Amino acid sequence: MSVEGSGGEFAGDATSGAAGPAGAGARTPGDGRPIDEDKVRRFALDVWRYKQGEMVSLMIHLGDRLGLYRAMVGAGPIDAAQLATRTGLAERWVREWLLSQAAGGLVRSDDGLNFELPPEAVPVLADDRTSLWFAAGAFHGYSASPEVVDALAEAFRSGVGLTYDQLGPAGAHQVERMLGPWTRLALVAEILPALKGIPERLGVGCRVADVGCGTGLAVFAVAEAFPNSFVEGFDPSMHAIDVAERRLDESALTNAAFHRLPAQALPDEPTFDLVMTLDCLHDMAHPVEAANAIRRALRPDGAWLIKEIKAGETWAENAKNPVLAMMYATSVATCMSSALSEPGGAGLGTLGMTRSRAEQMCSSAGFSSFEVHEFPDPVNVYFEVRP
Repeated sequence: MSVEGSGGEFAGDATSGAAGPAGAGARTPGDGRPIDEDKVRRFALDVWRYKQGEMVSLMIHLGDRLGLYRAMVGAGPIDAAQLATRTGLAERWVREWLLSQAAGGLVRSDDGLNFELPPEAVPVLADDRTSLWFAAGAFHGYSASPEVVDALAEAFRSGVGLTYDQLGPAGAHQVERMLGPWTRLALVAEILPALKGIPERLGVGCRVADVGCGTGLAVFAVAEAFPNSFVEGFDPSMHAIDVAERRLDESALTNAAFHRLPAQALPDEPTFDLVMTLDCLHDMAHPVEAANAIRRALRPDGAWLIKEIKAGETWAENAKNPVLAMMYATSVATCMSSALSEPGGAGLGTLGMTRSRAEQMCSSAGFSSFEVHEFPDPVNVYFEVRP
């Protein structure tokens, strides 16, 4: 696809195609105000950069999926033929991919022939096993399907959102791939040890509930680390629980179980020593009811670990977030949509579970202790809540 004038107008060439001073004779339809054509060009470039981001996102997914980034680690400058040999892929396709990556600043190239993955890119694009900075897994290679787009458009009219299952089976995989590194690498090693007395109880043996467990990454992580404890995952998503149960059947674990149930279906009597809700309360249609159910199901000396998106209390606070537009767009597409998928849904959205709202909700549910834990997680904050 070509964009007429992209080499001149979009680059800020104010004389390209202009017969006189910027805006001369041009008027805004509707109110007749003069148009500043330089501002129009700059605005158009900003809009096309979002389209560029969409296409580069696809290339990042392919680089991750095909092992191209991993093959570049430690290779130094490498050409398309060498990378194609390393990966078993077609050279012509690899060369065009490399050029797109160099154009986007994701790999280095001085001549368009030799390419190098810079050291700072390795933990972000290539290391999904040991790096908490890994981000390539958040890129899925495609936008929403036409059916989902149609359903979202209808949601704007009806006010009723889509459940995660209505996004299709790929939705569960997308969430897992994006959140996986922190769950695998930090939950057991860094986060649970911050909860006073919890690691010791897990070691001796206790009962754990992961509410909103998705495909079960946290359930598996805790069950494997603490074989004396029994860990149960709860989630209303058919697609997510199907994946979790299949993996459980293929594993050797005997201390885990999954239930396709929402938070409100937790036992009415004190049952669990630890309850976790990891990046999911803001997605729930009824988070207050979930908090009440967790309070009933938690033992008097138990703990509730809440992981939530870092959200400011005001627009000014949130405006400091360099990816704020992505956060709100994600909210429309998934988080807020899920939270409005049932009658009377709270519709909090991605940035809706602020600290003050979480603390007030927990207090209303009968919890007396609310502690904030800050880990080197750029996206999330963690609350430790006790009866």
